[in-house]
Amino acid sequence: MRRTLRSADDLVAAGLVSSGQRADVKAVADRYAVAITPAVADLIDPTDPDDPIARQFVPSPMELTRTQEERDDPIADQVHSPVPGIVHRYPDRVLLKAVHACPVYCRFCFRREMVGPGGDSLDDAALNTAVGYIADRPDIWEVILTGGDPLILSPRRLSALLERLDTIDHVAVVRLHTRVPVVDPRRVTAEMIGALSVSSKTIWTALHVNHSRELTADALAAIGRFADAGLPLVSQTVLLKGINDDALVLADLFRALVKARVKPYYLHQGDLAPGTSHFRTTIAEGQRLMRALRGAVSGLCQPTYVVDPPDGSGKRPIGPCYDLGIEHSAETVTRDR
Repeated sequence: MRRTLRSADDLVAAGLVSSGQRADVKAVADRYAVAITPAVADLIDPTDPDDPIARQFVPSPMELTRTQEERDDPIADQVHSPVPGIVHRYPDRVLLKAVHACPVYCRFCFRREMVGPGGDSLDDAALNTAVGYIADRPDIWEVILTGGDPLILSPRRLSALLERLDTIDHVAVVRLHTRVPVVDPRRVTAEMIGALSVSSKTIWTALHVNHSRELTADALAAIGRFADAGLPLVSQTVLLKGINDDALVLADLFRALVKARVKPYYLHQGDLAPGTSHFRTTIAEGQRLMRALRGAVSGLCQPTYVVDPPDGSGKRPIGPCYDLGIEHSAETVTRDR
């Protein structure tokens, strides 16, 4: 069985980087986690320097350039973490980060200083404390399993975690933030879907996908297993320079998602994570793209364009305003927040 690529030597052997790039790639891999699954490796065209899949997952020496505004915790998770594994930024929902590893490591990850093979997952005592925190706060209506990627948990461990959340009456919804169906679709087994389906909570899956080429036949089949089981899906996409900062590319992606029964949810402005400036567009460019999409594609294909400010105050919609083109009273003027 083919294995995940995790080192500069692995990437050279797979033909994804040249031997002359080995030292540069190793320097990045020594700083930030690297993992490319066979499913992702098969999508990469090593002859194309602008390949949108390679740019997302193959390390670049540009990652070692840190700009002044970048920060280790770019959306202030730690400020809002009352106990290990919990981020409580909004009154009615919390993040529960039970695991800090992922099947792949995106080169633009906003938690790149916190996730990786050496990242500490919650031990039993910490998980007890985190679940207890949720149980003690009746205002918490939704628990978002993130990390790391919660779907790298075995079906047994995932089921055990959901069983614990099932005992908390005021929690109505559990949301999973994941890349697994796209980057490692073989993990989406009948056992995994079964573990999710037996929960008494409403389970939503937020799928991270940035380019339509990620939606392979295997990925679409994995996504279909969620939808066929009655598990609703939304998507999250990061706006990335040179990868998807094009209205036609985004339209292709969002149409493909809707066809696959996934509702585009968020288009994220790139966060100020260290070593990611080469991925970030300007907000004005993102707003231009949203204008281009409006009216050009179905309303089902329209995500909300958001930014997560570094002050930790939470996501803010930053989509453009539109001139109504008609006479209107002061009460009907539209504006950004």
